[in-house]
Amino acid sequence: MMVAATVLKLAELTIAVERKAIAHVHLNVHPPDGRVRLAAPAHLNDQALRAFAIRKLGWIRQQQAKMRAQERETPRDLVNRESHYVWGRRCLLRVIEHDAPPSIELRPTRLLLSVRPGTDAAARSAILAAWYREQLRERVAPLLAQWEQRLGVHVHHLYVQHMRTRWGSCNPTQRTIRLNTELARKPPACLEYILVHELLHLLEPSHNARFIALLDQHLPGWVQSRDQLNRLPVRHEQWAY
Repeated sequence: MMVAATVLKLAELTIAVERKAIAHVHLNVHPPDGRVRLAAPAHLNDQALRAFAIRKLGWIRQQQAKMRAQERETPRDLVNRESHYVWGRRCLLRVIEHDAPPSIELRPTRLLLSVRPGTDAAARSAILAAWYREQLRERVAPLLAQWEQRLGVHVHHLYVQHMRTRWGSCNPTQRTIRLNTELARKPPACLEYILVHELLHLLEPSHNARFIALLDQHLPGWVQSRDQLNRLPVRHEQWAY
């Protein structure tokens, strides 16, 4: 049974604590401003969690500094000559209005969005979001098959969805993985890094030394991909926690 979330005060930090039926402590720093959340086994008391957080204080502050320094994209209005990114490549948007079902065509330097006359920005955004979601599904399918075989794991279900606080997540118990549709805007190596990262949680649920060793073994360039992902601009929006 899940226990209600509490709050842990540590120096200038406020850490949201959620106790539930898990075996390990999971500490996350969430964008865009570095809010800290800690999921812990129900039996651990505040003193033990405080000691854990103190040991991680340097890492928490480092992650917060990176997030606060990360560049933000300006708001998008879905109008002509607006910049959009597809697999790390900058494309200029061209909006074409004609009386036909909406469609999107990707060209080397252009993204052609065809909509019915009078389609507003919100509807255009929804069409583009659905297109990005499909792009990610198509790109990740062969990658998933490849990495499942290499790692000797099997995912029961992979979800592709808009996620406001993370690039991906894994539920080792249910053997499910979720990927953020925003990855379709980033270079392909970033997608592969996030996918492998989440798949490895099926072998090691926590971010301990064994998990890092598995990343080093199976994806030697993971640090570069992670750093590239952290340097790239993130969407201009209010993130929810």
